[in-house]
Amino acid sequence: MSGPLNKLEQAGQAVWLDFVDRKFLADGGLRKLIEEDGLTGVTSNPSIFEKAIGHSDAYDDGLSEYLDKGDSTIVAVYESLAIADIQAAADDLRPVYDRLEGKDGYVSLEVSPYLAQATDDTIEEARRLAEAVDRPNLMVKVPGTQEGVPAIRQLIADGLSINVTLLFSRDAYRAVAMAYLEGLEERVAAGQPIDRIASVASFFISRIDAQIDKAIDDRIAEGDPEADALKAIRGKVAIANAKLAYQDYLAILETDRWKALAAKGAQVQRLLWASTGVKDKAYSDVLYIETLIGRDTVNTMPPATMDAFRDHGDATAQLTNDIADAEHVMAEADRLHLKLGDVTTGLVTAGVKLFADAADSLLGAVAGKRDTFLGDKLNGMSATLPKSLDETVETRIGTMRKDAWSRRLWAADATLWTGKDEGKWLGWLAAGKGEQVEEDALAKLAEKTKGKADVVLLGMGGSSLGPEVIGAIVPPTTGAPRFHALDSTDPAQVATVAGQIDAGNTAFLVSSKSGSTLEPQLLEAYFRSLPGADTKNFVAVTDPGSKLEASAKADGFGDIFHGDPAIGGRYSVLSVFGMVPAAMMGVDVPAFFTAAKAMVFACGPDSPPATNPGMRLGAIMGEAALAGRDKLTILPSPSLAAFGSWLEQLVAESTGKEGKGIVPVDLEPLGSADSYGTDRLFVHLHLAGDSDDRLESTLKALADGGHPLVRISVADPMQLGQEFFRWEMATAVAGAIIGIDPFDQPDVEAAKVEARKLVDAYEATGALEPETPLYDDGDIAIFAPGDPEFAPTDPAVLLSTHFASLVPGDYAGFLAYIERNEPHADGIARMRAAVRDARQVATVAGFGPRFLHSTGQAYKGGPRTGSFLEITRTPSDDVAVPGRKASFGTVQLAQARGDLDVLVERGQRVMRVHLKHDAAFDRLVDMVIASVA
Repeated sequence: MSGPLNKLEQAGQAVWLDFVDRKFLADGGLRKLIEEDGLTGVTSNPSIFEKAIGHSDAYDDGLSEYLDKGDSTIVAVYESLAIADIQAAADDLRPVYDRLEGKDGYVSLEVSPYLAQATDDTIEEARRLAEAVDRPNLMVKVPGTQEGVPAIRQLIADGLSINVTLLFSRDAYRAVAMAYLEGLEERVAAGQPIDRIASVASFFISRIDAQIDKAIDDRIAEGDPEADALKAIRGKVAIANAKLAYQDYLAILETDRWKALAAKGAQVQRLLWASTGVKDKAYSDVLYIETLIGRDTVNTMPPATMDAFRDHGDATAQLTNDIADAEHVMAEADRLHLKLGDVTTGLVTAGVKLFADAADSLLGAVAGKRDTFLGDKLNGMSATLPKSLDETVETRIGTMRKDAWSRRLWAADATLWTGKDEGKWLGWLAAGKGEQVEEDALAKLAEKTKGKADVVLLGMGGSSLGPEVIGAIVPPTTGAPRFHALDSTDPAQVATVAGQIDAGNTAFLVSSKSGSTLEPQLLEAYFRSLPGADTKNFVAVTDPGSKLEASAKADGFGDIFHGDPAIGGRYSVLSVFGMVPAAMMGVDVPAFFTAAKAMVFACGPDSPPATNPGMRLGAIMGEAALAGRDKLTILPSPSLAAFGSWLEQLVAESTGKEGKGIVPVDLEPLGSADSYGTDRLFVHLHLAGDSDDRLESTLKALADGGHPLVRISVADPMQLGQEFFRWEMATAVAGAIIGIDPFDQPDVEAAKVEARKLVDAYEATGALEPETPLYDDGDIAIFAPGDPEFAPTDPAVLLSTHFASLVPGDYAGFLAYIERNEPHADGIARMRAAVRDARQVATVAGFGPRFLHSTGQAYKGGPRTGSFLEITRTPSDDVAVPGRKASFGTVQLAQARGDLDVLVERGQRVMRVHLKHDAAFDRLVDMVIASVA
């Protein structure tokens, strides 16, 4: 053929196509260009693939076929599509490669632009991509950044062909050229061949003129006295820069160093002209083709530029013409202070960002398609937000994308939060991928436990709440033992569990990260003292080196499982702290993780915030809190009601500190839409098949009334693990937005310290420190901070005064140090509904000491807007703790009093009502309801 594009080959310039697309390849488009236009190469980049994959259905069959084999990361899904295209293009170009003996016929695939400043990661990824494509005519694209240069040298030494991209300055080109020579020399020194290693140095053209010409136009518009001189070089700087870079290339060929390599068969590193599409309509649309034609060069053109040159291009070689004029243009640019050096440096930074932005768009498009194909295998989420909140959330997501939050979080970058030690507490990311458990060990434990009638977990907070939720929601295998999670020192609750089991036919799980938590120690002592109890039936889950590990070994426990010290308790449900009890209760752990991974991948470092379910939910939570909607109100469908107990610990303990935070509201009775204030963010979790017409009606009314509502859909209980991970990610992100460390719990220990003081004093003296009530009768006693001499003595007035202090934006808390049972839960629900409806405030509730290891952090360290009614009692039947003076009832009361003292110290409003007998609870409920009527 003898068209204009063919004539470029005769002038010594190769024509490459800056485009790839599956349909184009399948329809023979590339083969046609090879045959008719003499095309000898193809380049690709994230922007090209984003247009190809994200804006057509050509890749849908391939994506579906890949996902049918098993789910994977967003990047892996993308690469499965991109690599297939690169392989197809390489196969089309293979005859060219063979004919030219490896001097051309290449297709380029770019390493992740996110790695532009990471030498070692670039090397690793380039090697991996070369192996995955497995074609000799692949060129791996590596940016010519400062960090990219040593990577290029090493990859050439490895024997890979490299397309160096993002070159704008001659200095950068010379550094890349030296890296090429050094890589070849290393191979020669190692006795390895170099004749089949190719490289191009991609020199970007039009972007330079776009920057320089704008500066020229601005100065002319401002009346610069050098206007004529500026006009004279407008549109010429980029070409002059490229021509002089080619002169640098020719100079290299004259060196003895190069000639020695050439004698060994080395190929020249050709200059490749990139970004040759003209952006200024005042110029010819083939300007950057015609002016840069020369031997041993490449011009990579988008289809439109190729069409234009085919139509009216002149293939006369001009690259070595007018070198003196090019030098004059560059000298004038320097004299006129156009700051070309600053421009080219800025263009490298901007280019990296541009490609990273394109990669974000690409991966977002792939993530969207993956979500569609997974369907209900991936839990869904939608949000209806007021306009102002919606706008701030979208702005935040844009900032998160620009600042690479997804990648920074997975890279343990503590500057995402406060820059302290947050990076040391991200073991939960690996746990989500199933890397914190040994499935064989769990399978053996499950088999050993299968013959038991019951499993009893003794733990607090993160050690108990996750397993409790799994036991309530995820169906066990047939014949599995009954599961009991005991996280209380309430004597009636301890006795209830003891009365439901045969200790000789029960497996006990003692779970404590630190191994020194008071409650599990007391509970272990009690249950080991029961008739028939055998320490061989006890299992410990604890961090390595803990006090519990030492005692479990000494006492002959049947099994010990080690946690990861890099995981805080509330983030530990997908580690051994959740999965050991799950296995013991008969959950299919491998299947549970298989289902969970769909969300883990969706929340991965390669999932941009806009399509990352955890990032998006975190943005909503964080921005809502900043806007005053800091009461996260959980409204689950019936089968998911238990989930809130785990979620409220995660959110409260992670975000409630430094006077800031999100207060989770769980199990608050459903009200009408007008009973809620403007400080709420509502979250509805729905399990497929659940039905609750009243709840659905209320949700619609809330959304219609302008309240923010997030809806999460769960297709199967086995997908519960997805929500564990989504909310862990979201909570970590919300913490970053609020501006706190979401992995510490500075105020939890305070209540423990006060309780231990009281317990230790009791052990020493046999009595708790005396108190003076504000009111006392045969049923109840009321205690509150203040001088009792001047306090009212009417209980109705005391309660009325307490709740009267609540204003919109506050919240009321009911902290019940009594048995957690249905009658007590119902009574607390009635009190909550009455206070909410009367005072238009959110209400929270917890059973103590359970909540001390959960929401207690937010109550003490979070917003100073709480008003708490603490409920204690004299147990009708106390339970002794083996080896101690203090009974369970005494310990529980000490914990309540320590809790109250710390709440007061933290500036919260507190009143304590002590019930002298069980029947007094009903009276208290009636009194509270009457006090707000």
